[in-house]
Amino acid sequence: MKTYEDPLIIVTGAAGFIGSGVLRHLNDKGTSNLVVVDDLGTTEKWKNLVGKSFSDIINIQQFFSWLEGKESIINAIIHLGACSSTVEKDASFLLENNYRFSVRLAEYALNHNIRFIYASSAATYGDGSRGFSDDHDTLENLVPLNMYGYSKHLFDLWLKRRGVLDKVVGLKYFNVFGPNEYHKERMASAILHILPTAQNEKVIRLFKSSDPENFSDGDQCRDFIYVKDAVRMTCAFLENTVSGIFNVGTGRAGTWNEIANSVFKALDMPVNIQYIDMPEDLIGKYQNYTRADISKTAGVLGKDAICDSLENSVVDYVKNYLVSQGRW
Repeated sequence: MKTYEDPLIIVTGAAGFIGSGVLRHLNDKGTSNLVVVDDLGTTEKWKNLVGKSFSDIINIQQFFSWLEGKESIINAIIHLGACSSTVEKDASFLLENNYRFSVRLAEYALNHNIRFIYASSAATYGDGSRGFSDDHDTLENLVPLNMYGYSKHLFDLWLKRRGVLDKVVGLKYFNVFGPNEYHKERMASAILHILPTAQNEKVIRLFKSSDPENFSDGDQCRDFIYVKDAVRMTCAFLENTVSGIFNVGTGRAGTWNEIANSVFKALDMPVNIQYIDMPEDLIGKYQNYTRADISKTAGVLGKDAICDSLENSVVDYVKNYLVSQGRW
């Protein structure tokens, strides 16, 4: 891996949720030789860049032409850019945007010995019946529930079949929440969506269980990880030379009821939860239980893999960002 006193690091999807957090974290660590790659379009994502320090900003359409001739000065690429909608139905778009683009960028990084860290997803694990282990030997056994998860899974498989998982870092993000997700609309975390109702109507509405034999209403479990923890874990891979696929989660399964209770605590309001029917387009594609096996990640990252409690994270998000519409 190349090393420089002031390394040039490229971050794709840098105006997005996790990407802008990576910029914040690296800036706070004293790194500003960063190239932002994104498609800002007509969204409000640009607001996530305000206050961040970087050396250049490149539209995704011009990215590969911009890369030409810069191989010797690039230290690392953190590839976070993707369509992250779990209900996107255009399979061709997802294949082009999430799979083929990633293949092309990985080939560039591998050909020029550039550190390549990319976002995979816990959506690749499907309904969880086959576990949540980031063991490479289990990749072929996974069955994603939606096309988004499949597009991410295809890239993981491509790297394995090319025999290059020992030259890259893939990060399977679990349920990330926190500041800078305003632009994600429906795909933003539930916390962002339920806060106005909690403030205005003093109630939080959660989906009824689609599997009541195993999960009571609101007790569906997810590995919720605060974006600040996810970003710290992501950037820690810039400080080592390990490779492979790693889960990025807390290793704990929290419930939606815990989320709701934490929101009410942040607002200093009594708990009042109602349960509503799940939208039809989510039935059969909804993960009722996720919990990252982080043994491999913790073994590599040590203290950088230790996350704050779900309650503390939700309270910080609500009090210090959502209530004031602040950004990180």
